[in-house]
Amino acid sequence: MKRQVSKIDRLIMTMDEGLRLSAGLGPEASRPNPAEGVPDSGLDEDTRRHVAGLMRINHTGEICAQALYAGQAMTARSAEVKAEMETASQEEIDHLSWCEQRLQDLDSQPSLLNPLWYAGSFAIGAVAGLAGDGWSLGFLKETEIQVEAHLADHLDQLPEQDKRSQAILDQMKQDEAKHAEMAAESGAFELPAPIKGAMNFASQIMKAVAYRI
Repeated sequence: MKRQVSKIDRLIMTMDEGLRLSAGLGPEASRPNPAEGVPDSGLDEDTRRHVAGLMRINHTGEICAQALYAGQAMTARSAEVKAEMETASQEEIDHLSWCEQRLQDLDSQPSLLNPLWYAGSFAIGAVAGLAGDGWSLGFLKETEIQVEAHLADHLDQLPEQDKRSQAILDQMKQDEAKHAEMAAESGAFELPAPIKGAMNFASQIMKAVAYRI
């Protein structure tokens, strides 16, 4: 007899997955790393630390994305929306793996606060899901739009010779745009300006902290 999985069981499994992801024990990427085969140009120490800080932000952003999608999928009201969240989550796993590999290349490490980022983002995602699928999709759409914008900013900040990081962020940016489009086509509501502003403010705090820790 197949055991029924309760909401508490799913919550425990999700938080366990969060700890695994934060510890670098997540699943492997399903797509090749865009930086594969790209020569790694030498970076001086200050430039290396700056690039590592940017990639640590992006890695933390992917930890948050996994948590948001998990929270939204858990409270989504329709099977279709839940499936879309899980599909997007799988593509974000690729991003997470690529960023982690780049951090290793740069002799650096992910944010030490990733478990906290995951827990907070999961709670936000769950609340968004409880608000209804339209609002949950709207939250997803706005998240991806803001992530796409900060990836563009990071691409501008990368040194010209760092083609490996550029290749990774370029592909991530394309994927985020696709996720935003998917949410819009699925019936995402437009979020009020104050909520968009609050999301941007929270992301700025995360970026400032993750760059250093």
